[in-house]
Amino acid sequence: MPDTSKLYIGGRPTASAGAGTIDVISSSTEEVIGTVPDGVPADVDRAVAAAREAFPGWWATPVEQRAKYLEEIAGGLMARADELAALISAEMGAPLSFAKAIQVPLPVNSFAQAAAVARAFAFEREEGSTTIVREPYGVVGAITPWNYPLHQIAAKVAYALAAGNTVVVKPSEVAPLNAWVLAEIVDGAGLPPGVFNLVSGTGPVVGEAIAAHPDIDVVSFTGSTRAGKRVARLAAETVKKVALELGGKSPNVLLPDTDFGAALPQAVQAAMINSGQTCSALTRLLVPRERLTEAEELARTIVESIPVGAPGDEKTVLGPLVSATQLERVRGYIDRGVAEGARLVTGGSAPVPGLATGYYVRPTVFSDVTTDMVIHKEEIFGPVLSIEPYEDEDDAARIANDTPYGLAGGVWSADPDRARAFARRIRSGQVQVNDGGFNPNAPFGGYKQSGIGREYGSHGLEEFLEVKAIQN
Repeated sequence: MPDTSKLYIGGRPTASAGAGTIDVISSSTEEVIGTVPDGVPADVDRAVAAAREAFPGWWATPVEQRAKYLEEIAGGLMARADELAALISAEMGAPLSFAKAIQVPLPVNSFAQAAAVARAFAFEREEGSTTIVREPYGVVGAITPWNYPLHQIAAKVAYALAAGNTVVVKPSEVAPLNAWVLAEIVDGAGLPPGVFNLVSGTGPVVGEAIAAHPDIDVVSFTGSTRAGKRVARLAAETVKKVALELGGKSPNVLLPDTDFGAALPQAVQAAMINSGQTCSALTRLLVPRERLTEAEELARTIVESIPVGAPGDEKTVLGPLVSATQLERVRGYIDRGVAEGARLVTGGSAPVPGLATGYYVRPTVFSDVTTDMVIHKEEIFGPVLSIEPYEDEDDAARIANDTPYGLAGGVWSADPDRARAFARRIRSGQVQVNDGGFNPNAPFGGYKQSGIGREYGSHGLEEFLEVKAIQN
């Protein structure tokens, strides 16, 4: 366990100006596994001042040197991969196997890839008589969630630093401990003081102080759409750049010629990955009405075979939800689905047998879900799959796009060209065709109320770069 008693500001551990602490609760044992400072606005002020002071020197640091720092951080994360996987698993409930396979490798990739992208990026180019220059904004405030806690920090920090910005990070107070490991690795890599700063605390206090701070030039937020709207309102007072990665209610469309036997296992996994606590989870399964019974029976068989249990058990596929609050939220949505007339295929809101301690919920499948139901419209953020029948492809496209969100999507067909053609009809930032694999370096972000901007790869770097035209 890292020493989490102090913040990390200006290149050194720093006591909070406030006296409060936040307990971090294990999602499987419901026991306190750590504490972090309950930061206050004065801490944000100090962190921003340190970042502002460090910015000119970091901007002037050659791209190659910045890239080497990022690669050093990636190596540090790899060296502590087992420790980080265990810590993240304990904090937010991901099975240890999933934490080792996903929760740690993704942030390692982000730091390494940000270095590679920066090296290859054209920070200057000529366009007629004009030199187009890409420059860092200055100080970036990063506000991150608990579901992929280190991954979401890395997505922002790696690319912001690669672009030449300095950063102030607020990790989720629900799963913050991993951020202190990153701070230790950053410190060990020898980044100049003030380039990376870490301030823990709650969203309404530290998060809002970051969003509203006049000396922060960009605020990058990942979380709920409700909280993202609040961040945007606060940031508007100082007209700063805002990047938002928000909620999703993503469709997975099985066209009539799909091999359901091949598609359903992956469709269930796409809905329930990370216990459904994934903004891009494909939680709505659209199937031809004439094949609805077939889809239901396959989904029931697959879901009822999913091992639910303690994160440390190597057999576990579905661990607990992150918190008691999240457990009540998901159970409430399941009850709402039943009340509104959706047909419960399997699962439900009753406790999971044999798991009296921990925030466990039954993996659940509904069918005959219609567009007027809350479980069609709203993000549940739990292992709940809604099966929605459609009449033809036009009807499928209508249903797929009939939510306020547009983060992700999927489409299946025996004809790849037909699937790709339908993918273009889905209004979302990413669409998976058949069993197309996830590319962690592809641009990630959403249409509509799923957010503003993109993360990862060259698009992720550009989010943290201003555009200057020098007229020659």
